[in-house]
Amino acid sequence: MIVVTGASGALGQLVVEGLLEKVPAAQIVAAVRDPAKVAHLAARGVQVRRADYEDPASLDVALAGADRVLLVSANEVGKRTAQHRAVIDAAKRAGVKLLAYTSILHADSSPLRLTEEHVATEAAIRASGLAYSFLRNGWYVENFNSRIQGAVQWGELVGSAGEGRISAAARADYAAAAVAVLTTEAPQPVYELAGSTSFTLAELAAEAARQSGKAAVYRDVPPAEFANVLAGVGVPAPWPELLADSDAGSALGGLFDDGKALEKLIGRPTRSLSQAVEAALNA
Repeated sequence: MIVVTGASGALGQLVVEGLLEKVPAAQIVAAVRDPAKVAHLAARGVQVRRADYEDPASLDVALAGADRVLLVSANEVGKRTAQHRAVIDAAKRAGVKLLAYTSILHADSSPLRLTEEHVATEAAIRASGLAYSFLRNGWYVENFNSRIQGAVQWGELVGSAGEGRISAAARADYAAAAVAVLTTEAPQPVYELAGSTSFTLAELAAEAARQSGKAAVYRDVPPAEFANVLAGVGVPAPWPELLADSDAGSALGGLFDDGKALEKLIGRPTRSLSQAVEAALNA
């Protein structure tokens, strides 16, 4: 039996959909905080179990009988290490044979502040003694949707990435990788997963201009200024500072990888820059 935590989220739902193409629905568990959000999965025969990262008893029930578990990283920055540790402990109590975790690209060497909780979680998983696979996901192309839309609306895409290249892939690409790992007999301990190709933010703005027919250029600013821009358009704390830091980290190569491990794992190229921009403009 395969358990997917965070199965009501965008990534988790895609993973469950992918698993349904490979294994019987009854062998899949969608572990979610609010079961009502995945009633459509229950209707297709998927087991739906309540799982709250801050309620250990619920995690024991959710992971009961699991052979493999995908721990989809939580989204509450600052709380994730403790929340993830609760799942790790429950997986150990359940005797899980493989714990896969959605980490971050080059977690052990990345300059991004967002890496910190992922590094702590990886360490906790290693210390647990469980067999594991770290799915070190790079940036999602969907992360740029609002910036692409803003570029064609306002004529510029603001950031702090300099000329750093970003090897982003679509959420669906990373979900396909998770499905491949969860259904592989002997997966690797670590996968560095990133897009088949890379781009700079200047290239992203240029592609948005080409497809929209509107002027759009990239304007590079210091991270503090970019954080102020994000806060000014309503991005809630602590994300302005973290996203500005991520841009600055990408200028140092923190979001670049050309190993094509993701492409090899899913058996096809990831979403291209032009496809990503088209999807953002049509969103």
